[in-house]
Amino acid sequence: MDRTRSARLRRVLVAAVAVVVGTFVLIPGSAAAAGTGTITGYGGKCVDVSGAGTANGTKVQLWTCNGTAAQNWTVGTDGTIRALGKCLDVSAGSTADGAKVQLWDCNGTGAQQWVANAARDIVNPQANKCLDATGVSSADGTALQIWTCGGGANQKWTVPGGGTGGGGGGGFVVSEAQFNQMFPNRNSFYTYAGLTDAMKKYPAFATTGSDTVKRQEAAAFLANVSHETGGLVYINEINTANYPHYCDTSQPYGCPAGQAAYYGRGPIQLSWNFNYKAAGDALGVNLLNNPNLVATNSSISWQTGLWYWMTGTGGAGTTSHNAMVNSQGFGVTIRAINSIECNGANPAQVQSRVNSYNQFVGLLGVPAGGNLYC
Repeated sequence: MDRTRSARLRRVLVAAVAVVVGTFVLIPGSAAAAGTGTITGYGGKCVDVSGAGTANGTKVQLWTCNGTAAQNWTVGTDGTIRALGKCLDVSAGSTADGAKVQLWDCNGTGAQQWVANAARDIVNPQANKCLDATGVSSADGTALQIWTCGGGANQKWTVPGGGTGGGGGGGFVVSEAQFNQMFPNRNSFYTYAGLTDAMKKYPAFATTGSDTVKRQEAAAFLANVSHETGGLVYINEINTANYPHYCDTSQPYGCPAGQAAYYGRGPIQLSWNFNYKAAGDALGVNLLNNPNLVATNSSISWQTGLWYWMTGTGGAGTTSHNAMVNSQGFGVTIRAINSIECNGANPAQVQSRVNSYNQFVGLLGVPAGGNLYC
């Protein structure tokens, strides 16, 4: 929020940028199962390990469903898809159309990360491409590959348990597993349940427009949040020397919680007495007198972030929500949240936000769209 931002956050979060920039990496190991069984696709055929082989590089293909171990897949909550003790893998970690999909030792790389979304795509976020039956064929032995997502029947899959990996509590387009992948080092205060509970206050958030737009908005919100908090690590503003500066004594209600009580807290780092007053009034919570609720109640904390996302315009002249649902681009959300970074004033900070957004839309299996910078 333009008046809730200052150099303190930008200085504090420079050291934390490394936490959130780049492709997430998961530690190899046994994955908790989101579902186990067959993955069916084009022509009603099953995803199959050729010859039930377990050698690295074994072809993964379509085959008539037969109930064997070669067709028994575990979709892990860590983003892996496993069979015969090995992981579904993009050959050589390629991001090119036509890169073959194979079986390989699980290693936690982006080549082995998959997201099954509500559109029934299985997306490799590293490449931002879909699992695809080569040649639009359903013949036994058809090799699987990755290809630019096009919505064709040869890219549609049904995963074990009917899960999609693309939605969560209250219909949120980001599942809890995806949320955890986005924020592997997050503070336990920032819970997924807190976020989905907060969304009840703003039911239009990430539910407006096409499925792509919903995911883009969710990614944009979480990318800005990631930047503001160093990957959901920080709850309170770190630079305590700034704390007394956020009391605007010209306001008729003053600063009843104390001169130094209105420092940055929560996912959008709510600051200043007038913002605590406005957010509290909107949310039905007395934040002016009890500002620390933003640092002690996960749902309220998330609510303040959504409050600004849905209502604050900053230097953009529109809300971040409206910018995303009207396809104005991620860059407009940066201008709404912290326009002081824009127009070349702090390109490193803008790039940090864009990096997180690109990562998150990749994880959610949608394009980033245009106008990413401000």
